[in-house]
Amino acid sequence: MTLILYNTLSRREEPFTPLIPGIVSMYCCGITVYDYCHLGHARTCVVWDVVRRYLEYLGYKVRYIQNFTDIDDKILNRAKNEHTTMAAVAEKFIEAYFEDMAKLGVRPADAYPRATHTLDGIKRLVYELEQKGYAYPSDGDVYYSVRRFSDYGKLSGRKLDDLQAGASGRVETDDPEAIKNKTPLILPSGRGQNRGNLVGILPGAKVVRAGILNVRPWLKNNWEKLSIFMWGEVI
Repeated sequence: MTLILYNTLSRREEPFTPLIPGIVSMYCCGITVYDYCHLGHARTCVVWDVVRRYLEYLGYKVRYIQNFTDIDDKILNRAKNEHTTMAAVAEKFIEAYFEDMAKLGVRPADAYPRATHTLDGIKRLVYELEQKGYAYPSDGDVYYSVRRFSDYGKLSGRKLDDLQAGASGRVETDDPEAIKNKTPLILPSGRGQNRGNLVGILPGAKVVRAGILNVRPWLKNNWEKLSIFMWGEVI
């Protein structure tokens, strides 16, 4: 029996073929743990749990990874309002997440990497992007120059000229280059430390929680790190 999936990149339905015969690596975008889960979170987790179960039914060995974003402006703000720490806020809502998923009958992922556990790798990636001219500093932050990536917007089907920096409302944007180019800018290194945060993301336009099959990171060092999560060794 063949599994047919819609390929967002090609915009058509295609038979699923694993990169490694008999083995499937799955990644699902996890939650930012500043509040309780809502219906959108539940739908995402249920959908990918069904996909995972069906792949296992077909006989595949599945390794399923879901992250927790446990460092973010919203987590920081909640910690300040509740006079506690970001770690305490994160732990509270991670625990609540597992309780909710258990009630829905969603099986746990094989691993839950956290943003705070990969800060060194994030910093190295930001540094590499800056050194290669793909990112630039502005007012204590580091922004990704989306116009340096010719295929930016190909997956979402949107044109850069139609997108406005900061349109999502998650982060205020007054960067002159962003305003001039009217482009969404990714903020990989986070808000300046004077604002009390370390890591954040500024996506453009509509944000959709997504999952990925056949995970293949784009840099060798990222492949090594993800391989450890996926299979416990570098493959």
